[in-house]
Amino acid sequence: MPHQRVISPAPEDAAFSAGNGWRYGLLGLPLAFVALPLYVVLPNHYAREFGMPLATLGFVLLFARLFDAFIDPLLGKLSDKLFARSAKAVMVFGAIAGVFLAAGFVLLFFPPLTVQQEQTMLIAWAAVTLLITYAAYSALSIAHQSWGAMLGGTEVQRSRLVAWREALGLIGVILASILPAAVGLPASTAIFIIAIFIAWVAWTQSVKPISSFPSLANTSSHSIFKPFKNLQFKRLFAVFVLNGIASAVPATLILFFIQDRLQAPKQMEAVFLGAYFVCAALAVPLWLQGIKWMGLTKSWLLGMVLSIVIFVWAMQLGNGDTTAFIVICALSGIALSADLTIPSALLAGVIADAGDRGRAEGAYFGWWNFATKLNLALAAGLTLPLLGLMGYTPGTQQPEALTALTIVYCLVPIAIKIVAALALYMLMIRPSSSVSASPSA
Repeated sequence: MPHQRVISPAPEDAAFSAGNGWRYGLLGLPLAFVALPLYVVLPNHYAREFGMPLATLGFVLLFARLFDAFIDPLLGKLSDKLFARSAKAVMVFGAIAGVFLAAGFVLLFFPPLTVQQEQTMLIAWAAVTLLITYAAYSALSIAHQSWGAMLGGTEVQRSRLVAWREALGLIGVILASILPAAVGLPASTAIFIIAIFIAWVAWTQSVKPISSFPSLANTSSHSIFKPFKNLQFKRLFAVFVLNGIASAVPATLILFFIQDRLQAPKQMEAVFLGAYFVCAALAVPLWLQGIKWMGLTKSWLLGMVLSIVIFVWAMQLGNGDTTAFIVICALSGIALSADLTIPSALLAGVIADAGDRGRAEGAYFGWWNFATKLNLALAAGLTLPLLGLMGYTPGTQQPEALTALTIVYCLVPIAIKIVAALALYMLMIRPSSSVSASPSA
């Protein structure tokens, strides 16, 4: 029977060193750098700069993100096949995806003047360039996340490796929130393109999972639905989706809230976003320490509770409450740090417990990215048209419209986050506690 290469865990002393951590994790910086404009700035940019109606914009984003979400499991399957071939094949795949990502981003944010002047052409242009950009982003992200999961390790080691990727990603987000105002969007885009090249080179120098040669039946021939045969994954996936929707709604609407609810000066946007992402980056060591004390699931639950309390406070804000919102952004960043550090580490553990490490990481992370995109699609595709129906338009100062904005920005995420926290407790924490307390455990 023919044999194919698959990837097995690398030696832990090298894989989890600080040197390998930054070389592997550096690609998180440009990926996060590009994610902020794609998921936060883009809706506001197209609505204000090009005058695209919120309902139309919401449907375009919903279409593009749903399409992107549904191809992610297929990209995961492709990633597994490439890993089964060799690490070099994965690197070449990553380089191609990086080129398409950079090209799609440029075309999306800088449409030709002829396109900008014709609304129908602009809608079509946005849809096509979004599809290219999202697909390339997904392909590169899935391959990169799978690589990290294949390195294995203990709960704390997995968390540390994810923390390198996410902390460097947060630095990328901070740069993305500051540079456009400081040097302009064109110069920021050039910096992104340089950063993704440097990060790809660093990735090629990181520790590679060691190859082994099990039979083809155990590697890339698996179904893309293989993860859903795993009860642990289904439980984690359900919590991840609920929590992700709760986070995606305010991410989509934050600039509208800042500009219209708070009536904050334009230059304050960078301060708010900077406080959010800087505190998220600084909080990573705190959550790593919390994981040592409480474990992954209880630490994640604490982060959800913190987020709920913060958004209850945000509901009280109005015109001019900029200082309070800076504090809210800082505390929200601390809660965000848990969402970035913990779920992927939990997923790597689920993959290892199922005996699928080195075989099906792409399939798992394909569905993981599917969930992320679905959350963002629903957030934009439902909340933007909903705000339009409730009478809100960008720039309005009508009290009823601003109340609608506050309800959708704050109250909707609170309700969903509560459901996510209950699901985490009932599906993951309570069953684990019962097993630990049983005499046979």
